[in-house]
Amino acid sequence: MTDKNSIARIVLTTTANLEDARTLGHRLVEEHLAACASIIPAIESIYHWQGSIEESKEVLLLLKTIEDKLEALEARLNQLHTYETPEFLVLSVDPAGSKYLRWLTDSLQS
Repeated sequence: MTDKNSIARIVLTTTANLEDARTLGHRLVEEHLAACASIIPAIESIYHWQGSIEESKEVLLLLKTIEDKLEALEARLNQLHTYETPEFLVLSVDPAGSKYLRWLTDSLQS
């Protein structure tokens, strides 16, 4: 049975541009808060913001991590992100392949 703290998670966040996504992704991987940051450029978002509906081009950043790192990852993401209210959506990944999960947890050791 897998320890709850080592269950794989994917965190979704968006950034204003590719440079911000790369900077954020590199930093979070370097700090062992994410094992991998995958960048999906050129998405379009439609959302409510400060009383109106906004549309913007954004970059989607997928951060692969584990349950045990979520609190620290969220805190650091909020510190580093250029957005006032960064997206922080957590997706469960159950089950994850055992070899991948081993790589993931090993990558998150400082």
